[in-house]
Amino acid sequence: MTRQKNALRGHFIQAYVAGTETNTEVWLELAKYISSISDDTSEETEDTAFYDGDGTPETSVISVAGAYSIEGQYDPTDAAQELIAGLKYKTGEGRKVHHKVVSSAGTKQWIGRATVTAIVAGSGDASAYETFSCNIRFDSIPKESVVVAI
Repeated sequence: MTRQKNALRGHFIQAYVAGTETNTEVWLELAKYISSISDDTSEETEDTAFYDGDGTPETSVISVAGAYSIEGQYDPTDAAQELIAGLKYKTGEGRKVHHKVVSSAGTKQWIGRATVTAIVAGSGDASAYETFSCNIRFDSIPKESVVVAI
């Protein structure tokens, strides 16, 4: 198996309009000046022992919330960063985007509606470049599909 660099994994967003599907052609990549994208997925589990076993609890995963923490330097001319920066003072559906993650091998993708939280678009020491960060969490399990080459 070939190892893949994290930079080959793609993270894309597009504006969310209530009641509409994603536009397959209008994706903004979160890449320019982004130095770190961490998987911040959380799982909720439940341990239960059953009489047909030996009394040892079995762990069941009852929910998965896929999420990514994005960090880098802020560039107000980058369309993806500006879309997220524009959500900072919004609430409810105003914080929604469509999010697409493409595997580093470029073979699989996951697409779903997501909520953007913890938005920072310009912060830091006077002598440093402005920081950019946010958390993007899928609202439900994203749809997995095979990447189709164009």
